[in-house]
Amino acid sequence: MAHCIAPDLVGFGQSGKPDIEYRFFDHVRYLDAFLDKAGISSAYIVAHDWGTALAFHWAARNPEFIRGLAFMEFIRPMPTWNDFHAAAVENFKKFRTPGVGERMILDENAFVEGVLPGATVRKLSEDEMTVYRAPFPTRESRRPTWRFPNDLPIAGEPADVYSAVEEAHRALAQSDYPKLLFAGDPGALVSPAFAERFAGGLKNCELIHIGPGIHYLPEDNPKAIGSAVYQWLSKLEVVAVR
Repeated sequence: MAHCIAPDLVGFGQSGKPDIEYRFFDHVRYLDAFLDKAGISSAYIVAHDWGTALAFHWAARNPEFIRGLAFMEFIRPMPTWNDFHAAAVENFKKFRTPGVGERMILDENAFVEGVLPGATVRKLSEDEMTVYRAPFPTRESRRPTWRFPNDLPIAGEPADVYSAVEEAHRALAQSDYPKLLFAGDPGALVSPAFAERFAGGLKNCELIHIGPGIHYLPEDNPKAIGSAVYQWLSKLEVVAVR
């Protein structure tokens, strides 16, 4: 018997919005505290986007916790802007430009109104957009969505996040626990071709090409991802029992 826990990161969803900077390491601290309070000693993890950076970082520090890791559109240290999603480079450089990024994200809610629908193949309904808008009605409430693009590890900056993600990826490459990588077509951070190369460099990693998808693969392929994760877990648990 098992159960699924899907925590909202601090400042997102229905989580609170304390007066913090919402840096990557703030999320690490809050997630660590959540897992400690929940008393979870081991788990399979399914992660997407910044959730992958947190999962990789947690796994590097707590390898015994990880029973298996499924992930998609993952964060990695990108040596240059050429390693980032080409169609998004211009906007993300603006997001990281003092004054400009704040205006776009904090004042105009660009992440929810632009990045989200622009990186999803299907058209999100107005009801779905209303749910996504709900946690970010004001300028100050959008600060978590401004911080994440500013913490992306690109071209060595920010140095502390870049170093932490590098170390997490080194640990990931050395790890033996089962892994399941989903790749969308054309993808954003992770193209199908890049996914092939990346999975080939990991131990015990299965790759699934999930079909049409840009960045928000769970929005475009929820049933396919859920079914594949279920089959993967079932196979692993049968093997574990034997």
